[in-house]
Amino acid sequence: MKPIVQPVINGITVTLLVGLVLVANAVPLPGVDALAPRAQALVTIFLGIVIEALPFLLAGVLVSSAIHLFVSTETIQRLSPRSPWGAAALGALLGLAFPVCECGSIPTARRLLDRGAPAALGIAFVLAAPVVNPIVIVSTWVAFSGDPLIVGGRIVLTIIIAMLIGVVVGRAGSACRSPAAGAAPHHDHDHAHDRAAGWGTRIRAVLDHSADEVFEMGRYLIIGAMIAATLQVAIPRATLLAIGGDAFGGTFALMVLAMVLSICSTVDAFVALSFVGIFSSGAILAFLVFGPMIDIKALLMLTTTFNRATVARMAIGAALLSATAGITISLLTGGPA
Repeated sequence: MKPIVQPVINGITVTLLVGLVLVANAVPLPGVDALAPRAQALVTIFLGIVIEALPFLLAGVLVSSAIHLFVSTETIQRLSPRSPWGAAALGALLGLAFPVCECGSIPTARRLLDRGAPAALGIAFVLAAPVVNPIVIVSTWVAFSGDPLIVGGRIVLTIIIAMLIGVVVGRAGSACRSPAAGAAPHHDHDHAHDRAAGWGTRIRAVLDHSADEVFEMGRYLIIGAMIAATLQVAIPRATLLAIGGDAFGGTFALMVLAMVLSICSTVDAFVALSFVGIFSSGAILAFLVFGPMIDIKALLMLTTTFNRATVARMAIGAALLSATAGITISLLTGGPA
């Protein structure tokens, strides 16, 4: 039954996306009247989130598939530090080698965990990689003209928060991982024959496996993007910004805004730049640290790798630590950035 149902679901998903693209570009469709401005805005925001995230999802599943097919469990376990703090530190810095945002880090972390990496490593990686990677570091540097507080603060806070959550939440061990729903049975064997095959066979195996993962994780991206777009249309941004006049209100307002916007970490620094002069440096840092870790689409995608209790602990921990850091820095620096 599944071999028939899955292609149908994939076909419906692709058709829906194509239809939304046409609507967003004002292409007339049979039987569809002009959308109201709010509905048009919803479609435009939704497609913006999906189109922005899709290349990084593709990069992530390619890395994930390569790890799954060609890196043995023994290799991952041998290279992973035994100490929880060492594993968390490696995970927090691994984004320097895998420059992906949350859409790409989640499938990569999933495969590392499947291959025997410690839970602390996987959790720290999935939280830190969207910020601690060369692309995001450069984009933040350019947006804020090398401001050491914003650029350095973003990197340091992200690493510290990711390590703390990785060690604390990772103590649950194997309980923090859940099997991927709907994963095909052939994904679970060791693929030793693929590692010994020629390059043509290897590339084809990576592409085949990546196609399965794109559709499996892509549905969570689409659902999360639709929820984020709906909230952006339903809740006026001015409502959130109006409460940002003090260290506490400003920090929480920008954290909620980061979660709702669900923008990619490669471009969020340029969005944060628009808050300079209105919000404090601490509030802007909370936006830049918390948003890439936990946004609406990432929450749904995280459930493909971790069970719901673990995702909840990760979200609460990231929120509390980011808010504490943002408020503290706001009180120390005072006034708008």
